[in-house]
Amino acid sequence: MLVCVNSWSQQDHYTTVAERGDGIFSLLRKQGLDPVRHYAEFVELNKENLDRGSLLKIGMTYKVPYSKDSFKRTGVRVHSSDGGETAIFDKELASMSLKSTRLKEAVYYLLIENHFQANKGFLQKMVLRLAADLMVHGAQVYLLDDWIPEQMAEDGSLLGPAKMGHYVDAINKRYLKHGKKYQRVLVLRANDPIVGGNMNLGLYHYQKSGDGQRLAESIQKVFSKNGINKGADGKESAIFEDKNSLFLAKNLLPAVTLLVLDKESKPGEAGQLSIKVDQRRFADLLGNGIMRDYADLNIEE
Repeated sequence: MLVCVNSWSQQDHYTTVAERGDGIFSLLRKQGLDPVRHYAEFVELNKENLDRGSLLKIGMTYKVPYSKDSFKRTGVRVHSSDGGETAIFDKELASMSLKSTRLKEAVYYLLIENHFQANKGFLQKMVLRLAADLMVHGAQVYLLDDWIPEQMAEDGSLLGPAKMGHYVDAINKRYLKHGKKYQRVLVLRANDPIVGGNMNLGLYHYQKSGDGQRLAESIQKVFSKNGINKGADGKESAIFEDKNSLFLAKNLLPAVTLLVLDKESKPGEAGQLSIKVDQRRFADLLGNGIMRDYADLNIEE
């Protein structure tokens, strides 16, 4: 149970109540914090309420250090109603731990265009796994996945550019906040219902964006090296031309890369990969491609 004493921007801590089975390490993990890094600070904040100097008391309220590296802060869901933010993960935090800081200067915006109810579960679970994979390596992740109007017909039609302006406003605001960090937008779209079996994966970029093209090609290279068949033309990615993607590319400050899932009806099409729908493997390979892009860019610089 989390009880915020005030806005995190105004306090150096918030409070939570110790539950049965909690120790300092497990409590900090449940709050998305690295227990090794924040152990001493937690003890100092709560020394009057600890038993024998380090044991928690069930039902006791404890102060939790406010930290920008908390997974509750580095994994953020942006809501369409008011542009507000909440943590992507809650109960899952107990099993998450920092693996590295290789992406500590990277910011990712994950945007889901979900046009079929049948795709909702697959896309959300896959993106959540991807977000967690990026976060445990130090990345800041923003998830925009609930902005599709309910009244929109499930006919595969795309959102009009006018409505895409909400995405632009939300992303550009946060882009300016993060300044000169490496920042990328990844849009995931499913043009057909995902019902199992093989589908085509297309990776697209804006023709005037070298950064967007680079990310698309980095992702596709990882997929290809792991046995995912590439289109017969051998291209690493293709240029997007639909109105929504062009609107985003022309108005967003960070570079945009688009991933599109289609029915496997046109094998070998330009920029397409034939993949078996598997949430875990798909997210893992996608994450590896994203990290490869960031690592290669740093090496060149």
